[in-house]
Amino acid sequence: MKVYFDTSVLVAAAVKGHAHHGPAFSALEESVAKGRHGFMSAHGMAELYAVLTRAPFTPAVYPSEAWQILEQSFLPSMEVVALTAEEYRRVVRECASHGWAGGKIYDALHVQCARKAGCDRIYTFNVRDFQRLAPELQAKVCAP
Repeated sequence: MKVYFDTSVLVAAAVKGHAHHGPAFSALEESVAKGRHGFMSAHGMAELYAVLTRAPFTPAVYPSEAWQILEQSFLPSMEVVALTAEEYRRVVRECASHGWAGGKIYDALHVQCARKAGCDRIYTFNVRDFQRLAPELQAKVCAP
């Protein structure tokens, strides 16, 4: 089974004090334990780093710690999916044609990465947004 992890789930899994840490960490741990193939997007790696180093977590996550979390907790068990320039163009064009504005573009990029990887499940805490962006994937999108 191929499992895609949205940044919202990765952040929650990484921060013990996060409100969704338990289910996010369990989903990640279960994925590894059951030998499932985990995926995250290349831009999700940057999003994770940005959120970890700027959100008001207590204690704060410093840049070197954020990299350590990525390198030790996520990258060994996940394949990073990168989009081509043409795939980025297609996603931005699709957002524009649907009138989707703002940060929805990042969710649309996650959806495209999950499609590209052929994932069977997409974990996110933005279930409704992902389902609206990709109705054909609705059954695959769930919260951990």
